[in-house]
Parts: sequence; C-alpha cells; structure tokens
Amino acid sequence: MKALKFYGDQLVTGKNAINYMKTLNYERIFIVTGGSSAFKNGSIKEIENIFSNKKIKIFSGIKKNPDTTIVDKGVIEMKDFEPDLVLGIGGGSPIDAAKVMTLFYDYESLNFKNVLKKDISNYKRKTDFIAIPSTSGTGTEVTKAAVITFNDLDLKIGLKSIGFIPDMAILDSRLTLSMPKNIVAETGLDALTHALECYINHNLDDFTEAMAKGAIEGLLKHLRESYHTGNIESREKVHNYQALAGMAFQNVGLGMAHGISHAFGGMFDFGHGLLNGICLPYVLEYNSKDPRVQEKIDYLSRVLDVDNVIDEIKALNKELSIPKSFKALGLAEDVFRENLDLLIDNSLKGSTRGNPVEMNREEMKKILVKIYNGNEKSRE
Repeated sequence: MKALKFYGDQLVTGKNAINYMKTLNYERIFIVTGGSSAFKNGSIKEIENIFSNKKIKIFSGIKKNPDTTIVDKGVIEMKDFEPDLVLGIGGGSPIDAAKVMTLFYDYESLNFKNVLKKDISNYKRKTDFIAIPSTSGTGTEVTKAAVITFNDLDLKIGLKSIGFIPDMAILDSRLTLSMPKNIVAETGLDALTHALECYINHNLDDFTEAMAKGAIEGLLKHLRESYHTGNIESREKVHNYQALAGMAFQNVGLGMAHGISHAFGGMFDFGHGLLNGICLPYVLEYNSKDPRVQEKIDYLSRVLDVDNVIDEIKALNKELSIPKSFKALGLAEDVFRENLDLLIDNSLKGSTRGNPVEMNREEMKKILVKIYNGNEKSRE
C-alpha cells in the first residue's frame, strides 16, 4: 500500500497566473522573498496591487542556501505580524525558508533545537500558504520538503512534513523571463536530477513513473531553448515540467546526487542546481551497475532517440556551461582533501539512503574523488 499526494489544494499555471490571487480574500499577507529578483521583475509590485487594501509585510534577503539563522529571524517577524496568509515567492530558497518559518509560527514548541529529533511528517499547517516560484527547478511549490542549512553541522538537511506542501502553487511563466542564463541552466538541471533520480529509484510506482518519465522528456526537449532564447513558450514548458518532477520525487525519493549536493552545498555554499548538474552523469553511470537502472537508462535512450542518455546529459552540461568537476568549479584540492572525511559522512546521509545502489564509505570516497577530479568513468 502506498499513499500518494502530488500537490496542495490548487495549482494555477500559465501566463498571468499570478492574477488568480485577485479571487482570494486575506487580510494580513506575510511575503517571504529573496534579495532583489522579485522586486526587479515587478512581481512584488503586482502582489501589492492585488492586495492593495490589505496589510502586507515583506521579509526579504533570503540567500541561495537559507540557514537556521534567517529562518529564526523570519519566525520572530511573523509572530509580530500575525498573518492569515504566508506567500513565498522567488527561487526555491525563499519558498523553503517560508515553509519552515510558517510551521514554526504555527507550532510554537517547534524550533531548530528539536526539529531533527521530532517526527514532523504529519504536522498540518494552520496558516494558509501560497508558493510562487520564479525559477524553474526545485519543485518546492508542490512538495513536502524544505531544505535548510544547519551551520553547526556544515550540512544542508531536507526537512519533510505534510505541512510544507503549499495550499496553492502559482506557476506564472512571466516570472521566469528575468532569470539569467546561469540560473536557467542550474535550476533546469536541478529539475532534471529530480526527475532522473526519481525514475531510477526502486520505490517507483506507476503514477510517479509516468510523471518522472514525462518530466525527463519535457526538460530535455525544452531546456536548451529556454537557455539560449529565453522565449516565454520554452520557459513555460520548463516551469511546468519542473513542477511535474517535484510531484513525482516527493512520493518516491531521490538518490546519491542529492546526498552529495547537500553535503557540498552545506559546507561550501555552492548553488544546489549547479552541484546536481555536475554530479548527475557520474551518479547515473555509477548506479547503472544495477541491472534495473541500466534497463531504465537504455529505455530512456530509445525513447529520446539518442545513443546514450548519460552522454546526452554530458553534452547538455557542456552546452549550458556547467563545469565537469568540483575542481573545475573552483574547489581547491587542499580544502577538498582536508574535509573529505566529513564530506563522505555527510554525503551518505539524506537522499543517498534511497539510492538504488547501497553506498558505504569506501564507495562514496571513490565517487567523490572522481567527481572532484573530473573522471567521467565512475565505475570501478
């Protein structure tokens, strides 16, 4: 038996989808966003106009890897404002931060001192929550996950709760037009990693298989055009397919690419999608030692009409200017070696536990060294 949930109460998509909020009736809106993009692309102004006769509080400045400190600060301001709606807008980072802020706001006994010790999976949020992504990758607008950096652990941890699933996800393709090319690439590869790690996961079911496979095909078809031309048609396609990947993986799990990305992102503050893009070909090659994974790789290659889907991803990475290794990314070798033991330990946590090939310290060390050096042949 398996209980599936793909998103909250509503998903609104298409050009000008943000205007759907004109039908809503809230009095006190707490907006959580990043540094400047939501202001520059005009979306914050649109929201202010929609709720022009309501009370609005904007909590901004969420960076690419939100940590416990910024979330705690947001909770304090949320308690002071007492919203009846929390609205997370921007990339995955402000939306993830807003998710945790809202749950901590709703449950005063919950905080970062005890959240890792408690089972929060069935905590239901009390305050309404809307997510409006302006990047196309995390799928956080439809998932029960929120990734937060725990500075004291040098690790990004994916917290999971039914209360993190937004009541409404708004996919307005106009908001993606302001993404710079590097963000288009990195967030797109994050979504592709979600879809592929979900698809090769042994916890796959019929529903999520169709979703993951569809997301893979759609992303590989439209991501290049979204990157090179940035037209609204391709941006909208990628925006929708990344959400589809999010619906799939939250019901299945991910794998080693995400485990490694969370370890390196937590320690070195690199962008999550960038790390996933680097890791993905290595992880797929390594996991293809499992015959069931190899069968799926072969199937995708046939469906996509390419010789090998892993080689296709390598070519895509090159086209999107993604470095081939952690060394090429700029991580100094002495820093990598000094921290390797902790990186191995942290990479074995979280999503890696669902990897189709069971990992241990010795095997993880091998693949981390290969990803660092840029050795594309990950099997030994």
